Amino acid sequence: MIGAGPMSPLQARFESDNPNWGGLHGSSTALALWSAVKSNDGMVLVVTRSSHQSHVLEQDIRLLGDGSLPVLHFPDHETLPYDPFSPHPDIIAERLFTLSSLAENRRGLLLVPVATLMQRLPPRSHTLGRNIQLKVGQQLAIENFRQRLLQAGYSHADPVYQAGQFAVRGSIIDLFPTGKKVPLRIDLFDEEIDSLREFDPETQRSTDHLQAFDMLPAREYPCDEVSLEAFRKAFRYRFVVDTRKVALYQDIRQGLHPQGLEQYLPLFFDNTTECLLDYLPDAPLVVLQQGVGEAASDFWSSTSERWEQRRHDVERPVMDPSELYFEADTILDRLAQLNTINLLASEEQTTHTLAFETLPAPDLHIHDRGNEPAAALLKFCDEFPGRVMFAADTTGRREVLSETLRGFGLRPQRFESWHEFLSSGARLGLTVLPLEQGFIAARDVAVLTETQLFGGRVRPRTTRKLSERDPEAIIRSLSDLEPGDPVVHEDHGVGRYRGLQSLEIDERENEFLMLEYAGEDKLYVPVTSLHLISRYTGGAAETAPLHRLGSEQWAKARKRAAKKVRDVAAELLDLYARRQARQGFEFKLDKPMYSEFASGFPYEETTDQLNAIEAVLDDMISSKPMDRVVCGDVGFGKTEVALRAAYVAVQGQKQVAVLVPTTLLAQQHFSNFSDRFADWPIRVELLSRFRTGKQLDKTLQELESGTVDIVIGTHKLLQRDIRFKRLGLVIVDEEQRFGVRQKERLKQLRAEVDLLTLTATPIPRTLNMAMSGIRDLSIIATPPARRMAVKTLVSQWDNALLREALQREIQRGGQAFFLHNEVRNIEQIAREVSELIPAARIRVAHGQMPRGELEAVMLDFYRQRINVLVCTTIIENGIDVPTANTIIVNRADKFGLAQLHQLRGRVGRSHHRAYAYLIVPDKRSMTRDAHKRLEAIASLEELGAGFTLATHDLEIRGAGELLGDEQSGEIQSVGFSLYSELLTRAVAAMREGKEIDLEGNLHEETEVDLHLSALIPADWLGDIHVRLTLYKRIASARNEADLRDLQVEMIDRFGLLPPQTKHLFQIAELRQKARAIGVSRIDFSETGGRFEFAENTTANPAALLEMIQKQPFDYKLQGPSKLRILFDVESAEERIRLTGEILDRLTT
Repeated sequence: MIGAGPMSPLQARFESDNPNWGGLHGSSTALALWSAVKSNDGMVLVVTRSSHQSHVLEQDIRLLGDGSLPVLHFPDHETLPYDPFSPHPDIIAERLFTLSSLAENRRGLLLVPVATLMQRLPPRSHTLGRNIQLKVGQQLAIENFRQRLLQAGYSHADPVYQAGQFAVRGSIIDLFPTGKKVPLRIDLFDEEIDSLREFDPETQRSTDHLQAFDMLPAREYPCDEVSLEAFRKAFRYRFVVDTRKVALYQDIRQGLHPQGLEQYLPLFFDNTTECLLDYLPDAPLVVLQQGVGEAASDFWSSTSERWEQRRHDVERPVMDPSELYFEADTILDRLAQLNTINLLASEEQTTHTLAFETLPAPDLHIHDRGNEPAAALLKFCDEFPGRVMFAADTTGRREVLSETLRGFGLRPQRFESWHEFLSSGARLGLTVLPLEQGFIAARDVAVLTETQLFGGRVRPRTTRKLSERDPEAIIRSLSDLEPGDPVVHEDHGVGRYRGLQSLEIDERENEFLMLEYAGEDKLYVPVTSLHLISRYTGGAAETAPLHRLGSEQWAKARKRAAKKVRDVAAELLDLYARRQARQGFEFKLDKPMYSEFASGFPYEETTDQLNAIEAVLDDMISSKPMDRVVCGDVGFGKTEVALRAAYVAVQGQKQVAVLVPTTLLAQQHFSNFSDRFADWPIRVELLSRFRTGKQLDKTLQELESGTVDIVIGTHKLLQRDIRFKRLGLVIVDEEQRFGVRQKERLKQLRAEVDLLTLTATPIPRTLNMAMSGIRDLSIIATPPARRMAVKTLVSQWDNALLREALQREIQRGGQAFFLHNEVRNIEQIAREVSELIPAARIRVAHGQMPRGELEAVMLDFYRQRINVLVCTTIIENGIDVPTANTIIVNRADKFGLAQLHQLRGRVGRSHHRAYAYLIVPDKRSMTRDAHKRLEAIASLEELGAGFTLATHDLEIRGAGELLGDEQSGEIQSVGFSLYSELLTRAVAAMREGKEIDLEGNLHEETEVDLHLSALIPADWLGDIHVRLTLYKRIASARNEADLRDLQVEMIDRFGLLPPQTKHLFQIAELRQKARAIGVSRIDFSETGGRFEFAENTTANPAALLEMIQKQPFDYKLQGPSKLRILFDVESAEERIRLTGEILDRLTT
């Protein structure tokens, strides 16, 4: 029988008479579940058919629940069975936190995907019995605690940035415990915990204080020596293989934690594993999503298939599926023995069904066009008998929504949460509630999301620290300096960095940067003068010049560079003047219309992306023509910046030309632009070889007549016979692919229109121009939420490795690119790939294929009809397939650095782990440059590495000369940083009509020697790179406020400053004061000292005379530019105080 009349999800209860629930639409499932959970006495286990369903349901329940009961989620590993990779540490942390929470909570809700429920888990004795308790006042011996952390699976990393890491620095221990959202900082006083503080891993600044904390292990397997020895013994017993050839076994012998060790979990526990159900203290009530049985069977059969493919691997033997997972039938039988509720499809009903009275939310689309833009919404609000809640995605969107509704006479009351609205009597409500889908619950309440109102969707924004991406700082940074790297000293030239060295001078310890010059001459640079040092960029490290100390060589090189700089500066100034004199078009920004267009972006914008969009819009509405480079890593959202700019241009009645390097990319941009502008009266057309001659002629005529608003094309667009009626904006995508001649044509266009350039890895010349201020630069270096870096492996051709790589991708439902850049034998390679994995659907794509055939192949790949595409570099630029997460590049040694980075960027465009395999020949047959390129690309795996790779490219290839296409020897001889600084000074001097002095010192150097120890002690801060960076930041601080901020940051990160480090800050502050009034040197020891004044000093002469007249036995003038101090001061602190006092008196 079917249950009684339909029920509202707000009154849902679990009833044993009605084990089936039907009629639930949209996010009403979450509301019904929460209502029922609250009336239930025990734990409710919700089993979903997939990981995605589990995440969606969890988010909806957290939004519609009132927080009175715990909502726990047991996530999937997000790796495939038998993968040789470990899950992300954050996933492990969430799993262990959930397992430990189950022991403490007898009521609440637990969500789990069925495949995850089938996993065998460590016994409770491991997960719950290895906690480490910490509280303020507790005794803690650092070395013992370090060992306990290592045994609990934590790894050493400085700084800590993800779960399962720790760092020890003096009396401070930083720790990112499993299950915590933020890391902890333990401050010790001797061997007692003085304080426990949470801190932000981005800024390293402390936030909240804690009194006590319970810490979980960091891994799902034990890491103490006894357990590892037991594992090795069990491994030898279980597998009949030569363990000398098993890399995983050998890694464990050496004390490492090899990737994928979770696939051998039972061997740690003598095969006594448990199920998630065993962790629940009491029998739960089970809710099964529709399709769980089929999903469990599919998972078991795919796991068995993967085992079959790997079972004979003697170098990485695998366990049977039944040893790692419970069979589908076993799990389903166990669930069947418990009280179970089945969630049916919304319209489905069977016997014993509890039917819910819900409806999907209607489409009530609002727009700014038409006579009655909100007629459907107003009619609905008027006729619906219940209450209406408007659900905004973010706080900012709530404001927009409130204003829009007010314009139509609707004034919903604002609420902080869904529950506040429910308990009020308000008929119309508005809150931030980013639900997956809206719904109507009985005749009580309707929830309308932005999807129903605006069609588009704005994802909830996570607050991120505003990123400081100073391009100059990236190049000048010393943070990754290694011994042997070339550096530039402004006064002595290019030398090799040999390390930081502590020297004792006059019984005072100080730290120096040791540089080696030609003839093995050594130069010791005090750490207080690090602002004179920068990394050498301008050519390969091996070919960097090495100057001789005391010779004229450096002076001559600087003179030559200065002469060249004068010419370049004059040309630059001319270009500046022409740009300033030209009147660009001032676009007007219609904010309501623009906001509606922006809301169509389906993702959350990152901070950097918003900054880039803002900069572009500012450029467009100003009277100066725009010339901006947006440098953003592949997949970081540059296209959206271009779309917003194009929208503003078309709104301003101007035409837009989008220039791309390949036909495929033109096709993809055409699809993207057409989709985004589909609801707008904007015409988008394509000029490429995918169009017939007739279509091309028609488009050209319409461009000239002005009926086409946006045209997308390859270099065809640069032909002189193409005429626009009112061109206002040119967008160049993947700029590094165009040659100089095409760029010269662009330069002519630049004189008349706004130019926006998009690139992931700017070519050295572009980077150079951007650094010199000729072109504006925006960097998007923040990855989208949950994006993971691409795992990069460099290897020779290995059938087993390639088969494994392709199988992993296909098994998880993804796609792979196999890149082979020779058309003559690409078919042969495709056959070889087909032999590796016969089950794969393989097609070939290259630029010499007929137009229609290539288009069909690419379309099939987008639509996932093909899962392996064997192709040439035709896919290099902008081909966007989120489901493709593996790329194999054959003969990777033949590609440039930017090209490799672009190719790697074709994958990893979702939050799944992506893999790039760079296949190379034997090392002996590769060039040295190819070696270096592959090292650079493999070492820079992190997200947002494109800009840093471009600076590496600057080193490997050299910087192109700023205003021409020849290579510049001057940049090579003095290094990029110094060259650009000389150029900046020359341009500034010319602008002000001053004489250009480029041969003098760039920085007015002020030396302060108070004969005391000023350094960052190695026993307080051991990491040499961090010390170098901090020395550089202290030396380069612009004012007292910068120094104060840096001091606060260091105390926060590393603890109270030692006396020597305090001295370092005090001397830096004195140097700033001295430089400001033109004091070139201060030398002040226990027996007196002297102040030396520069020629252009601004010191107060009256104050100086007063000092000498009032204290003639203490101060005396020696010649026109020296002040002698004639009294003894033994205390270092007193010398610092007196120096500051004298400088203050001379400043007033």
